[in-house]
Amino acid sequence: MGSAEAFRTALAIDEDALRATEKVADDLMAQGSGGSLGFVYVTDRLKGDLGSVVEKLRTKTGVEHWVGTVGFGVIAGRRATYNEPAVAAMISTWPETTYQLYSGVPSKPFAADQFGMATAIVHVDPRNRQFDELLKSLGSASQAYLLGGLTASRTKLYDQVADQVTSGGISGLLLSPAIPVSIGISQGCSAIGPIRTITDTYEGLVATIDGEPALQALLNDLSAAQDADLRVLLQALHVGLPVPQCDTGDYVVRNIAGVDTERGYVAVADNIEVGQKLFFCRRNRDAATKDLTAMVQKLHARTSAPRGALYVSCCARGPNMFESAAEEVELVQSILGDIPMIGFYANGEIAGDRIYGYTGVLALF
Repeated sequence: MGSAEAFRTALAIDEDALRATEKVADDLMAQGSGGSLGFVYVTDRLKGDLGSVVEKLRTKTGVEHWVGTVGFGVIAGRRATYNEPAVAAMISTWPETTYQLYSGVPSKPFAADQFGMATAIVHVDPRNRQFDELLKSLGSASQAYLLGGLTASRTKLYDQVADQVTSGGISGLLLSPAIPVSIGISQGCSAIGPIRTITDTYEGLVATIDGEPALQALLNDLSAAQDADLRVLLQALHVGLPVPQCDTGDYVVRNIAGVDTERGYVAVADNIEVGQKLFFCRRNRDAATKDLTAMVQKLHARTSAPRGALYVSCCARGPNMFESAAEEVELVQSILGDIPMIGFYANGEIAGDRIYGYTGVLALF
């Protein structure tokens, strides 16, 4: 880690933002020098703002360009913390000609004759009700594959940084094809029934599935699941919505928002329509562990000598699904081989131009 070409990571837990940043900066500099771009993530429990954190990191490390945001937890290297005041950072050594920071939706993210296709690391303020449109606009304008997450905060701290501190919209980093990126998604769910078709809706509710009342279809799948503890299964119950025109079996997971026992309707926390596919699934630790292990193994096998990684996990994962955030990160790193990794616990995860939930998105550089 002493090479000027090596990526470097550090994490510090401290209520005071500047003290935590001082510790992070000292750790980064102890590992080596140099670097062109820094990632920085802070938790919403930190007493301070992201702007002061970034200025301290610039001064101490000499790295001018920084990108990052706020989460319920943060990740650096093999360490992770959740629901504690902390700062996490990673310094990369990419040439400045291979990346571009942006805030809002850039009109010229990358000229087609300069880089062509690119990857976009994206941070989104969930308070902006147009974030779906912002993502689609960014994807269309840049022709980039998007990955990242929604800022997660229980306070007024919704800061993002892309050289300058911003909030209220979308920001991040565009990477040219000169930086190869491999991306994997872990859903953490297992199906309890077959893929079905919505055959009727009523005022945004699922009325019938495969021609029978939606609630009856759900009860049929629950009965077939043969779980010993039905109460535990019900607590872990969700809906999977397969992504249209996708040949990789990708899907998004949504909550069951409620049921109408009189009419047999089921409410799903998403926009639904007749003809849409769905399946009922469960989300638990065993399913999450198996799925995450398989995803990381597959991603690592097809990636040659990655120099660094970004892992964005859902705030409903970490200690809410595993024993701790550290256990989740340890599982990832036990397969990757302890490479420099940065990340945060988000209020929604981004892959492509879709918002996921209960998901871990891993990128290897």
